[in-house]
Amino acid sequence: MAWRCSGKTNKELIANMADANIIESERVTEAMAKVDRANYVRHTYTAYEDSPQGIGYSATISAPHMHAYACSQLLPYLRPGSRVLDVGSGSGYLTAVLYHLVSPGGTVVGIEHIPELVQWSEENLRKDGLGHALDEGRIVMVAGDGRKGYPSAGPYDAIHVGAAAPTLPSELVEQLASPGRMFIPVGTYSQHIQHIDKNDNGKTTQKSVMSVIVSLLVSATLRRKY
Repeated sequence: MAWRCSGKTNKELIANMADANIIESERVTEAMAKVDRANYVRHTYTAYEDSPQGIGYSATISAPHMHAYACSQLLPYLRPGSRVLDVGSGSGYLTAVLYHLVSPGGTVVGIEHIPELVQWSEENLRKDGLGHALDEGRIVMVAGDGRKGYPSAGPYDAIHVGAAAPTLPSELVEQLASPGRMFIPVGTYSQHIQHIDKNDNGKTTQKSVMSVIVSLLVSATLRRKY
């Protein structure tokens, strides 16, 4: 089971997820192996636990198996040269994994509504050897309301949303390329991961793929209130 995938090292964590059939793609395995989760958590001694962890400001980094699911389900749209939006980028971990999946030539924009986390995520990315990607604009970290996306760098072949939206944000759908896919938790008390697929003609379809419990996608003002 997913919660049994914890390891003592990054390599062991990824191997355990592969053994549990959470990771079935060699491309995802290779991308996750290039990103050391210890560079993206507050407490390195828990870096390889397969569980969500607090990163400050009432925010969390998702469990590794959820990041693996997200990459696997977006994989058909993650090719060299693709453009990706990571909403609720937090510590920058998944942004880094997505970058490796769209390299060479791809661009990943991480948007996070807590400015302090944006600054920290950039520090984490540089610590993990991705300073060149930041300097070249292949990874862009911005502070803003993720529900509105980041239209100036779109449209996006893939959009990952790391927090639940009560309803599907129309502005994110508009920023999805044709074809493209969004991976987003939708709901309040009952939440489900939705695939929002847009075909070559711009027609969108919505499919529920799994139930989850995650934080709500909110503005910085609301987050600080609580």
